[in-house]
Formats: sequence, C-alpha cells, structure tokens
Amino acid sequence: MITLKNVVKTYNHKNVVDGISFTIEKGELFGFLGPNGAGKTTTIKMIIGLLEPNEGEIWVNGIDVLKNKKLIYKDIGVVFELPNLYMRASIKNNLKIFAELYGLKDDRINEVMEDLQLCDKQDVKVEKLSKGWKQRVLIGRALLHKPKVLILDEPTSGLDPNTASLIHQYIKKLNEQGTTVVLTTHDMHEADELSHRVGIMHNGKLVAIGKPTELKSKYLKEEIEIKYVDNDSVVIKRLESRATETEKLISQLTSQGKLISMNTSGNSLAEVFAVLTGRELS
Repeated sequence: MITLKNVVKTYNHKNVVDGISFTIEKGELFGFLGPNGAGKTTTIKMIIGLLEPNEGEIWVNGIDVLKNKKLIYKDIGVVFELPNLYMRASIKNNLKIFAELYGLKDDRINEVMEDLQLCDKQDVKVEKLSKGWKQRVLIGRALLHKPKVLILDEPTSGLDPNTASLIHQYIKKLNEQGTTVVLTTHDMHEADELSHRVGIMHNGKLVAIGKPTELKSKYLKEEIEIKYVDNDSVVIKRLESRATETEKLISQLTSQGKLISMNTSGNSLAEVFAVLTGRELS
C-alpha cells in the first residue's frame, strides 16, 4: 500500500531523512516510532505530499506521489497531533464541511458520529470540547470518505485512559475491516498493543523494522528475575535466562531454601528503543 525507495530529505545541507526504504502492506497496522527530530514526521509529510523529497520514490496504492499527489487524497485520511478544526463551528458542521468536499451525504456523517460516540454533542462548538473530544472529531473527519490508508500522528497523546481505550478499539476495528493504518506514537505500550510491525527511526535512518516480538527477540536478551535471601536480606536480581550460571544459582538457592520467587522478565519495545537509540521513550 505504501512504498518508499531510497528517500532523502535535506535541510541546511543535512539529511533529516537519510536514504530510507520500506514497504507497508495492504491491511497492515504499522507503528512508526522515533524520538523528536528522528525524521518520522518529515517522512509522513512526504508520504502525503506536503513535502517533496530531494531524492527517492514514494508510492501510495500504486500511485507515484511525486508525479500525481492529488490522486492519492481520495485514498488517504490524516490526523495530525494538533487539532486543526473550525473552533467556532459545531462537531456536525465541522464534519459537514469536509463531507461536502467529497460529495458525501448526511447519512455518512451520522454513521461516523455514531461510531465515535459523538452524537450527544454534535451541536456543541469545537472550542468548548476537551482534547479527547476534539481528537474524536479529527479521526471522524479523516474517515468520512472511507480512505484506504489512515495516518494517525500521536492519536492518544494526553488523553484520559477511557478515551484512549475507545480510540484504540476504533483503530483496531477499522484495521480489521481492511483499512491500512500508519500510527506514529511515543507510547510504546500503544505501539506494542496495536502494531503488526513497527519501524524505528533515529537520526534520519530507519534503524529497525519488524514485528514487535521479532525485534524484542533480536535486540534483547530473555531475562528472569529472581528474589532470594542472602545474609538476612532480600536480594532481587535479573539474570539471563537459560544461561548455565543462572541455572546453577537457582539450583543452589533452591537446595539451600533461600529462593523466594522467580519470574520471567517481560521485554518491552521501550527497551528495544533504548538499545537502538540510547534513549528511553515513554
């Protein structure tokens, strides 16, 4: 559905996107990760035609973005992190403005409002809404024309858990119905929970791409956490699983009656990110 080949974007003689190539398959939910300044937002802007690369090729649903970018707009929906809505208009009127651009009827507006639980506040002006409600309106607006690709930039940033959960459920539902979703996020739990595959950018380069489980297996050692008694103190250690030294220590502690507990330590995408970039990502 989306293909990038050797894409480069240069600002002030520096490659902020440095020769990246990857493909996002039809129906995939792809997590696009990286710290601020990594180049992921610039990459997204090039995919949707807001910026032109200095080098490389970009294709969306078989369309060359550099040659025919206007043709991709019928196939994509985009939700940016900052709400770019008409603040003095109501929820319904915000949706109606964009529905008219696509020649859509009120039935489609009502369907989207119902899916995102917006009906009860459809006549409320956007300026009076919380961030969570505004985010729902943004997602609804992006989905009016039933795009083949939905691009979400930090869709749940700063939202309460209930609203974030609602949006997660709706993203999953859309993806299950066949929509290709590209998700940029700083929430590693969100990326791990939703994404089929993730790509991690750092300093303009795509440093890793794959399924979350594959990346954890590749870049992190499987560990076990043991808790035991030593000289009347409780000690907690994380050790490499299946290592000979670990097995010997567990056997020794068990025979001495000092072992309190042991648990498999779950690896996370945040740990993968730290290994690849040297930074924690919350």
